[in-house]
Amino acid sequence: MTGDLQIVTTADGSKTIFNPLVGENYHSKHGALQESKHVFLNAGLLYFLEQSQSQSASILEVGFGTGLNFLLTADYCIEHQIKLNYTGIEAYPLTFEFINNTGYNEYASPETWQQMLGNYQTTLQQPVDLNEYCRLHVANTQLLEFESAQKFDVIYFDAFAAIHQPEMWGEEAISHTVKFMKPGSVFVTYAITGNLKRILKSLGLTIQKIPGAPGKREMLRAVL
Repeated sequence: MTGDLQIVTTADGSKTIFNPLVGENYHSKHGALQESKHVFLNAGLLYFLEQSQSQSASILEVGFGTGLNFLLTADYCIEHQIKLNYTGIEAYPLTFEFINNTGYNEYASPETWQQMLGNYQTTLQQPVDLNEYCRLHVANTQLLEFESAQKFDVIYFDAFAAIHQPEMWGEEAISHTVKFMKPGSVFVTYAITGNLKRILKSLGLTIQKIPGAPGKREMLRAVL
């Protein structure tokens, strides 16, 4: 699969990966770095920490991809001494070489970058403590086959867009994801559709429509 992937530059100068089989980039063409910070770090993790006043956070990411969301999240948690337990679901993990060529070392501390890359293959098999604050596990499985006894504080829902992967945005997939949340948990994604809002409301979440990252007028945050 990775043989067809192409590294491309987005509008803010940061790189992403284009998957011609799906017909979409891994991140927004308007800016991979901007989107990751705005949608996931700021609207997701920082919102949860502000609301909960917690010194720890467990995150489940649907679509680990390049690891950019993890890198930014890990650096923030290390800087602010937040304990981070991070699980990414990725059915088609990128190779070490592809991730190494993204240039994301420019946006992460050298320590976090090396810790993620140096342990990447192991994280595909089991959780790894990268440092005293961050634990990472990349579950190499399809979303509907993912199981965990753990409940998470924040869901980063970063699947490909519904126009390309409609099954990831259907009731079965969203319901399966939400079952890993607990009261007070936060669900964030770059997209906002009537169908997604309807599904999340039916599952007991409160919908918040907030400004989107550059290139998108709005995004969705929901709280259980």
